[in-house]
Amino acid sequence: MQGRILVVDDDRRLCGFLARFLAGEGFAPTQAHDGAAMRRALADLPYDLVLLDLGFPRGDDGLALARALRSQYDAALIVVTGKTSTIDKVVCLELGADDYVTKPFQPRELLARIRAVLRRVTRSAVVPETEADTIRVDGWRVDLAHREVYAPCGVAAGLTSKEFDIVAALARRPGRVLSRDQLLDLVANRAWTPSDRSVDVLVGKVRRKIGDEGPNHRIIRTVRGIGYVFAPESVARG
Repeated sequence: MQGRILVVDDDRRLCGFLARFLAGEGFAPTQAHDGAAMRRALADLPYDLVLLDLGFPRGDDGLALARALRSQYDAALIVVTGKTSTIDKVVCLELGADDYVTKPFQPRELLARIRAVLRRVTRSAVVPETEADTIRVDGWRVDLAHREVYAPCGVAAGLTSKEFDIVAALARRPGRVLSRDQLLDLVANRAWTPSDRSVDVLVGKVRRKIGDEGPNHRIIRTVRGIGYVFAPESVARG
């Protein structure tokens, strides 16, 4: 079995189709047709991923459900919806959705996205703040215990404390897009209240120090209009 998937959509025919399709691909799917059923399902069993529609005819706000999923549960989240506007997509990604698929969709494309998200989430489990660990990417080494980044030759990049805070926030979540607001929440403290602009400036300084400049960033990538992501394809732990 490849994982448990909860399909949340008021369209019972679509839910049934997706459940049969996913079961045929080796997953264990469950259907929920409203927010209350979603919460009951999540209370009964742990799920690896939730497919969530945004449009419900009454009673439920899809964005509120997405927000609750992100704040209360560990499951990955793919929004599957007929809403096609850029603002809806940006809002969902900023809430923490791992992907956004618009209807109508090709089942095989959705399957590929599901597998990609599950691979990424499995690889990008957050490193607890108290755990000494090392994250390696493209030969660079992020030493979370000693708060330093080392080049492939072993020389320290010489990051400031604030620059390392940005790297650590991203490195602990490789493959997950973090909006500027999320980064602000993660790196702010009583002595320092950063701004959107200061996040961009710090990322720019880090890139210069680790040689990640130019149009194709290998380590810290920009997701236009949203924020940043730590190189999802080439991360190793330990």
